[in-house]
Formats: sequence, C-alpha cells, structure tokens
Amino acid sequence: MEADMTTGARVPLRFFVVTFAWSWIVWAPLALAGLGVVQLDDELQALLTFPALVLGAFGPAVGTIFAIWTLDGRAAVATFLRRFASLRFGWKAWLAMFAVLGAVNVVAWYLPELFGYARPPMLLPTALVFPVWWLLMVFLGGGQEEIGWRGYIMQPLEERFGLWGGNVVLGVVWSAWHAPLWFVPGSTQASMPFVAFTIGTIGLSFFFSWLMKASGGRPMAGLMVHGTYNAFIPLFPTIATYADPSQVRWWLHQVLLLLVGTVFLLRVARSRDRDREGRS
Repeated sequence: MEADMTTGARVPLRFFVVTFAWSWIVWAPLALAGLGVVQLDDELQALLTFPALVLGAFGPAVGTIFAIWTLDGRAAVATFLRRFASLRFGWKAWLAMFAVLGAVNVVAWYLPELFGYARPPMLLPTALVFPVWWLLMVFLGGGQEEIGWRGYIMQPLEERFGLWGGNVVLGVVWSAWHAPLWFVPGSTQASMPFVAFTIGTIGLSFFFSWLMKASGGRPMAGLMVHGTYNAFIPLFPTIATYADPSQVRWWLHQVLLLLVGTVFLLRVARSRDRDREGRS
C-alpha cells in the first residue's frame, strides 16, 4: 500500500477557536460547579444540565457557520446547509451504521459476562422507545456535532494530514473538546476513562470517514451514524454509571471501535491505491 498523500491544504483554525469557545463557555458554569469553584443550587444545576449539554454540543455547528461565512460569504452557508437535505446514502452506509456499531456494542456488553462481570441492565425503559431515542440522539444527543466534525472539518484535515493523519488529529481534537464534561456531575463522561474515550474517538473517526465516503459525501450520514452510536449505548450499556474504576466493558468497547475503524479505513486507503495504480 502506498503512503497516503497530503496536499498541504490549509485548515481553517477559526473553526476550532469558535467551536471550543462556544462549547466550553456554555459548559463552564457546570464544570466549575463540579470542581467546587462556584456554587450552584442543586435544583438549579439539575435544571440547567440537560439544556447546557445540548446547547454546548452545537459548538462545531456554530464554528462551521462562522468559518464558512467569514471565509466564503453568506451564500456559501446556505449552500452548505442544503447538502444536509439528502438521505440517499446507499444501502452499504445504512446497513453499516446499524449493523457494525450495534454488533460492536453488543459484543462489548455481553462478552465480559463470560468472565464473571455482571451484565448491566438496559437503561432505556423499554426497547420500544429506541426509534424515538435514536431520533433524539441524531438531532440533539451528539449527532448535531457532525455538522462540524464530519460535515465540514474532516475533509480539510484529510487533505492537510492525509487520510490516516487527518482522522487521528480529528479523533484527538474531538476527544479534547469534550474535556469539560468530565467535571460535570451526572454527565456520561464523568464515568469514562479519558484515555479509553480518546481511543474510541479515533476509532470512530476512522469508521465515520469510511461511512461518509460510502454515502457519497452526504453530511447527514455523519449525524445519523453519530446518533446511532450514542443511541445504542443505553440499549446495551457498556459504561458503568456507578463507581467502577475498571470500566472493563467501556475499555473493550473503545478498543473494538479502534480495531473495526482501522479495518474500514484500510478499505478506503486500498481503494485509493487501486485508483492511483489505474491512472498510472
């Protein structure tokens, strides 16, 4: 396999500045309360947590609109947003986002039970609410991040650092962007080992990159696949929300994501190699 080529393309750093500023400012009061720096009434904190988490997750979208508007003009923003109207991803993309992510989640949820680890129960009230939960995750529960991550900044990063390097950079930045949530009481991240989470974001970046290309570059696929990943977690829980320093299931889940993501990105790399050989 040939080395992945880079073009030296410029990455719009203003996207990252606005993305981090928006999200971290929104999350700051909750994180500072979690650190004991500021005092928030328990009732007020409970009232603010969900809206703040949702609003902060729009940081990459805000960063994207700001970057496009200031670099290319207002008309370019409308053109960018119209790209999200298409759901014609192709059957491979639709199948993979549910089958691959679902299978990885189920394996990580079930396998440790064979070695004596009690299997956690489903966190949803019933599996029947999964379709509604999935829609919530796509548009408000993490999927909205992909307006910026996969919908906008992935391509410049891949052009600048190559297929592999660009997605490693994106995975690390994506993980770091979540950092304040480790200090927010009641957030899912508060129970997650950060290193394992970063391994998972790199693996997901690999898989999401493949899926974006399999969908023909349709950015709505990014929202769908991210929402699907988040929606499966309470259906087949791999994160212990109680005090469990080992978090065996979570580590297994994230390592599996890295392995699976690597396999799928290899498919992209090899396809590009064949295209280069065909043109030579």
